[in-house]
Amino acid sequence: MARLVFSLSTVLFVGLWLPSVAPRQLEEDTMSVRFDQWMANHGVEYESIEEKEKRFNVFKENLRFIESVNAEKRSYKLSLNTFADLSLDEFRKQYLGLRGDATARKKAPVEPFMYANLSAPNTMDWREQGVVTPIKNQQTCGCCWAFSAVAAMESITKMKTGNLVSLSEQQVLDCTGGGSKGCLGGFMDEAFRFIIHNGGLARETDYPYQSIQGGTCDAQKSSSKAATITDYHDVPPADEDSLLLAVANQPVSVGIDGSAFGFKHYSEGVFTGDCGTQLNHAVTIIGYGTEDGVDYWLIKNSWGEAWGDNGYMKLKRGDDLCGIADLASYPVA
Repeated sequence: MARLVFSLSTVLFVGLWLPSVAPRQLEEDTMSVRFDQWMANHGVEYESIEEKEKRFNVFKENLRFIESVNAEKRSYKLSLNTFADLSLDEFRKQYLGLRGDATARKKAPVEPFMYANLSAPNTMDWREQGVVTPIKNQQTCGCCWAFSAVAAMESITKMKTGNLVSLSEQQVLDCTGGGSKGCLGGFMDEAFRFIIHNGGLARETDYPYQSIQGGTCDAQKSSSKAATITDYHDVPPADEDSLLLAVANQPVSVGIDGSAFGFKHYSEGVFTGDCGTQLNHAVTIIGYGTEDGVDYWLIKNSWGEAWGDNGYMKLKRGDDLCGIADLASYPVA
């Protein structure tokens, strides 16, 4: 009788336990399939089984967060992009590289704003005007500041000369002095100052991007100048009305807080997610508009086409979200 009771108890326990185990195992198996698919889609391989297991665990956490946000039917969606196997801390260390004291900029005097008395159309997309070069990829070098400045310069060059030229971020990375620390961070205004002092910038094909700081400025490559600027101006800080006027007239380099999980995995729609104001990334605003009643900034990023909406982002406009209006500047050709 004791054995019978034990057996019945065991069967009952297993019967209660199996339904809870099966969904967990199913979830694990499903995630494993999705991880393998993600690896294939992004051409990812790992050097060891241990590294793959570590990355799989990070991937699972990212996937759970992405699906929980998307289930809320917000104005934007997240996706398993190229950063899906990186923790938030790893991502921040590898891809964010803006250095600059935004607080000091807010207190510093600003020269008269050159676009102050102009008007802005309801929408603007500088891609439609043919003044924006294709999306680039800084890779794991934290030189977003160089990509942001160069993108703005490429656009103003096209607007002034009629020639759309892809210019060299590597030259800016290698040759800019001052407070710039290359892949460890820099500041767009420093890039503009270098370009002015150098008398211009080389084509990307003449001074190609290496995703590392070369250590020294290549004088021979740097002597080739495909475009130049004469000056740069700062947009009055924390002033989105002025920023709108500036973007209505040319693409603008801006600092932004790109450290949020939602920012990292942004895919489409107007981003309205949680975002700080610690400026640690640099992008280029290439337009603005309204989608489903939500005003937005149109951003060109430098994380490749596998991030965001083919490399671009729509970020809610009007609340200085992610500190987007706190550190803005633009070159003058």
